[in-house]
Amino acid sequence: MNGDRDAVAAFVGDHRDDLIDLTADLLAVDTQNPPGETAPLAAALRETFDDLGIATERVAADPVKPNLVATIPGESDRTLLYDGHLDTVPFDATRWTHDPLGERDGDRLYGRGAADMKGAVAAMVLAARAFVETDTTPPLTLQFAFVSDEETGGEAGLPTLLAQRNLTADGCVIGETTCEGGRHSVTVADRGSIWLTLAATGEAAHGSRPLLGENAIDRLYGAVERIRREFGGERLDLDPALDDIVEESVAYYAPRMGADAARDLFTYPSVNLGTIEGGESINSVPESARARIDIRLAPAVDTDQMLARIRDCVAGCEGITVEDVSWSVGTYEPTDSPFVSAVVETAASVTGERVYRRSATGGGDAKTLRNAGIPTVEFGLGTDTAHAVDEYTTADALVGNATVYATLPFEFAEKVTET
Repeated sequence: MNGDRDAVAAFVGDHRDDLIDLTADLLAVDTQNPPGETAPLAAALRETFDDLGIATERVAADPVKPNLVATIPGESDRTLLYDGHLDTVPFDATRWTHDPLGERDGDRLYGRGAADMKGAVAAMVLAARAFVETDTTPPLTLQFAFVSDEETGGEAGLPTLLAQRNLTADGCVIGETTCEGGRHSVTVADRGSIWLTLAATGEAAHGSRPLLGENAIDRLYGAVERIRREFGGERLDLDPALDDIVEESVAYYAPRMGADAARDLFTYPSVNLGTIEGGESINSVPESARARIDIRLAPAVDTDQMLARIRDCVAGCEGITVEDVSWSVGTYEPTDSPFVSAVVETAASVTGERVYRRSATGGGDAKTLRNAGIPTVEFGLGTDTAHAVDEYTTADALVGNATVYATLPFEFAEKVTET
């Protein structure tokens, strides 16, 4: 098996230029979301897999936002899934100094989606090609899911794939960039969220006589401050199973935000006032106002219980009601699971450096897949320029990703056999 592992790894190294060219080809297809039209890119990827003799399946609810699944049968019926999204966030070309549809400058490859995540998609394609062209049967069945509509959280992407196809796997790697500032990581968890809209009522009056009215914006801001103080200041009761994740997350984020702030991020709720609106003119006392608040919670925290505490805070504020609320529960993978261990050890062997097992600060498709019963992590070498002007990745990051994706099946198969 080591010979096979070496063969696919060598193939990746020998086809560095092909990988760069493929990434450039993907970047050249405009898939900004909105509108998120990914059909031409999905068709091009399907043709690539067809040429390799790899079976594909197109799954779509919206014909302009299809999903593609490619499968390479392995020696085992266990399945390792790779997931990547084809859409990107929008860009303003006038602000870029490089072509947002792809431009190479030395070791750097610029373009919208270079880091998030067309570079990783290209690396996954080269990993698949490595097995075919070295005539290597993977030790596990490999599946590649390329989805649409991720950037806007739309229903046409992963939700459609899960609803229309019986997508199952023993482990999934999403190719999001998880490394920054020279630090490497695998994200094994995400945070839960509570998004709520607060509505405030008051009593209108002239701005020159505010004491004759009740200012709805003042009431609203007072309620937000009370949530921050009474709810946001209460330490979360975390499952001891999260101890390792919290500690490694703090170590990973500390160089960027400081150790104390990083620890607070995972041991206390975070409360962000995202929008506030109200009032009609500067010289009147507003009689109504609304605010939208984004609250994040550590993985596995009981969101229902937290929401009840927030409602208790609001109940003590005159003129304030909770108008709308949506929520999700943070998820995680055990840090000592065979799958997590396989990904971390493979990434460490390729990078030659420490790989942190951390939580993401937000949540995305990994949460959806974990809730569907598929153990999921995120891993990708690259730059912290996702969504930024002049987004870019590097040739070394592309090759490193492809090497990890190509050799991971062997490490995972060994871990599974050991258990």
